[in-house]
Amino acid sequence: MDVPMLDLKAQYAAIRESVLRAIRDVLDTQIVALCNGPAVRELEQQVAAYCGCASAVAVSSGTDALLCSLMALRIGPGDEVIVPPFTFFATAGSVWRAGARPVFVDIERDTFNIAPARIEAAITARTRAIIPVHLYGQMAEMPAIMEVAARGGLLVIEDAAQAIGASQSGRKAGTIGNAGCLSFYPTKNLGGAGDGGMILTNDAELARQLAVMRNHGESSRYHHKHVGGNFRMDSVQAAVLSVKLRLLDEWSAKRTANAARYDELLADAETVVTPTIRPHNVSNYNYYVIRVPRRDELQAFLKDRGVATCIYYPLGLHRQECFRELGYGRGDFPECEKAAEEVLALPIFPEMTDEQIRHVADSIKEFLALSCPHPADLPNRVR
Repeated sequence: MDVPMLDLKAQYAAIRESVLRAIRDVLDTQIVALCNGPAVRELEQQVAAYCGCASAVAVSSGTDALLCSLMALRIGPGDEVIVPPFTFFATAGSVWRAGARPVFVDIERDTFNIAPARIEAAITARTRAIIPVHLYGQMAEMPAIMEVAARGGLLVIEDAAQAIGASQSGRKAGTIGNAGCLSFYPTKNLGGAGDGGMILTNDAELARQLAVMRNHGESSRYHHKHVGGNFRMDSVQAAVLSVKLRLLDEWSAKRTANAARYDELLADAETVVTPTIRPHNVSNYNYYVIRVPRRDELQAFLKDRGVATCIYYPLGLHRQECFRELGYGRGDFPECEKAAEEVLALPIFPEMTDEQIRHVADSIKEFLALSCPHPADLPNRVR
């Protein structure tokens, strides 16, 4: 049985006519690249209402959401920004592109998110901000992070690229810090027909500044007080996302049900650590990530059984060649490095059938039965 990592064709088939109608409506207006066009403004209002924040500013990608936020907050050369080393490259890459220095802080073993207890030791006189990442769809511990930030007078930019709709104690991802960055890359729970992103904020002045910075820093036509970027979302993407947003909660609920089914089927697999979701968190299960010894062997075995998987992420950012001059090395962030050796994302897309989920779980158990790991290979179980 073939089980893809994601089946976008199945999703599209169910909404094809609505999506095509929305695209045709935009093309008929020929307002396709105006950052304050009607389709973009409508999506901004819808996302702000969905997330429960005052403003949402549409941009060209989740990466550009991070960079635009840093630029609008005047973070640049000479500044330091605290980030986790276990995340997608854009988190630290955007800091670097803004001219600032990423400073890494290790993650928590059970959630894979930045460890708040380790942040304070990384703060220096040059620290301006913290970028916590809500990895795999579960929010980082924001109250503790905000407390550290308040003591140090630091800004907080939430990287919620994987976490739209996730919540913590009733508050949605991206709405707690000074700004929150969403990604609408096609593999996300809310994915467009290409790249797209959004910046959430409750600060009216910051929202105004973000809108300026996304359009080359233009405050009025052909007048530029600041140098911004071309971070505009095109209207076609906005129209597609508006159609999909109406189904987001339904799709996330299906992901949650699929995760519960995996939890049930893998409960007796001793060497497999299934995701830990803390009681005050609601995950959107953008990814369902297990920890397992002999991860690479398991991945190859699953591939032979027709099961697609992904490794998010195989190498910590502190060990990426482009950040060599930061001076980090192997062993600096042991939780990150251990996770990089053990994590494996399983398919969890909303259109999965129970038969497919059972096939994935049964294949994992088959591998474990054949490999008979030595007790020393067992990962530390975190429940």
